[in-house]
Amino acid sequence: MRIGIVCPYSWDVPGGVQFHIRDLAEYFIRLGHEVSVLAPADDDTPLPPYVVSAGRAVPVPYNGSVARLNFGFLSAARVRRWLHDGAFDVIHIHEPASPSLGLLACWAAQGPIVATFHTSNPRSRAMIAAYSILQAALEKISARIAVSEYARRTLVEHLGGDAVVIPNGVDVDFFAEAEPNPDWQSEGEGGTIGFIGRIDEPRKGLPVLMRALPRILAERPQTRLLVAGRGDEEEAVASLPSELRSRVEFLGMVSDADKARFLRSIDLYVAPNTGGESFGIILVEAMSAGAPVLASDLDAFAQVLDQGAAGELFANEDADALAAAAVRLLGDPARRAELRKRGSAHVRRFDWSTVGADILSVYETVTDGAAAVAADERTTGLRARLGLARD
Repeated sequence: MRIGIVCPYSWDVPGGVQFHIRDLAEYFIRLGHEVSVLAPADDDTPLPPYVVSAGRAVPVPYNGSVARLNFGFLSAARVRRWLHDGAFDVIHIHEPASPSLGLLACWAAQGPIVATFHTSNPRSRAMIAAYSILQAALEKISARIAVSEYARRTLVEHLGGDAVVIPNGVDVDFFAEAEPNPDWQSEGEGGTIGFIGRIDEPRKGLPVLMRALPRILAERPQTRLLVAGRGDEEEAVASLPSELRSRVEFLGMVSDADKARFLRSIDLYVAPNTGGESFGIILVEAMSAGAPVLASDLDAFAQVLDQGAAGELFANEDADALAAAAVRLLGDPARRAELRKRGSAHVRRFDWSTVGADILSVYETVTDGAAAVAADERTTGLRARLGLARD
């Protein structure tokens, strides 16, 4: 099958949607399918052979964050050329409602279109305002996928229609088989807490974790916090008393291999995100690596963690609740071992062997349907030319 995938966000700025698309493309390539991904990218960005650049993106505030999107006449021309050259059996557009390549591709594409909706935003004024513009494009979509029940709810409430829920995928074994890094493992009895995310994006919740850290260190002074991600490190620790700042270590951006080693090395992964999450891929990665998870009780996080059975939850934005839970878990190896066991079993449902097969089934359904319609149209046309009445 010739598969065209459209990425709305810049390839050179890592994010959950980009990682999902990358892993999905590589999964299908391993199965023998021909895959091309169209994505915004700066001219000097090294790209995998299956990625085609649609040109440089620009930063745009979107869904409580800043997304790097690509839109305009030049982008539209590149979309049309990519569609023409690809002659795809199916087009898979991610975030077709965002002002980026997905919407342009939806307007220009012919044939079967599958769309995946990642956004969870129950109060999206932009989506409501843009409905009349989006409607014509969305009507061309053959099948809709939402990565979670909350992304599906956003779609239904703002744009109408419905979607099948297929979660984001993870290569579970890649994380499960990573080698821990001794430099990142516990020092003494304090334990190591891990956080991965953009430091300067408030909704990722690092400020909440920083507010909780003094209480954690008061109870367990040897605990240290490892932070992986880009952003202003000095600003991140500015609220901490100076004598505690040495307990925070910033690793900067880490590679996929180091992210897996990071998650295999820590005693507790904390996800203090405050909102705007439709899924929670980092939770799945942490569980895959065997890291016990403590997360804010966002609806999407609760769903990923099996309502708290596969990881513990604390009240969103409540630094005291976070600190109390972290102190308790760091001091309870048996409970962490239980969470590790439950998480490792639960996470298998997110492995690409399951998720990829479900998405491929959607592709096959829409391409079979398109083939049947085409065959019916050819038969109707032939009968008309022969002057035969329809049965």
